[in-house]
Amino acid sequence: MPETRENTGISKQQWEELAAAAWECRRNAYIQGDTRVGAALLTGSGKIFTGCNLEHIFRCHDVHAEVNAITTMVAAGATDLKAIIIVAECGLFTPCGGCLDWIFQLGGPDCLVACQARTGGEIRVFTAAELMPQYPRY
Repeated sequence: MPETRENTGISKQQWEELAAAAWECRRNAYIQGDTRVGAALLTGSGKIFTGCNLEHIFRCHDVHAEVNAITTMVAAGATDLKAIIIVAECGLFTPCGGCLDWIFQLGGPDCLVACQARTGGEIRVFTAAELMPQYPRY
């Protein structure tokens, strides 16, 4: 069962819907290594956007699932990131610093960031600020 925080404005059912969308998109990942990653985000208006990782043969131009979902959101005309979930078949798979930069820019320090290691597994929810507590404030 998902572990969601109380009073986040996102229901258990919404987290499960986001997770299912992320796992579905993850199947499309184009990888050179072993880790397929999916992401799904929720905007303030309730729209969902997904992304998966896309790895370049030389690995210097990889596109992370979180950034893929965020750029898809922006391309559709939205910039109000409320929450994002990242799914991968490994322990606690949280966004890297670069992905957190984008999450902070479009969702702010209170943006909810969730992770799930297996379909139907526990959903761990953090705020962006908890994952990068020393992020520069501007």
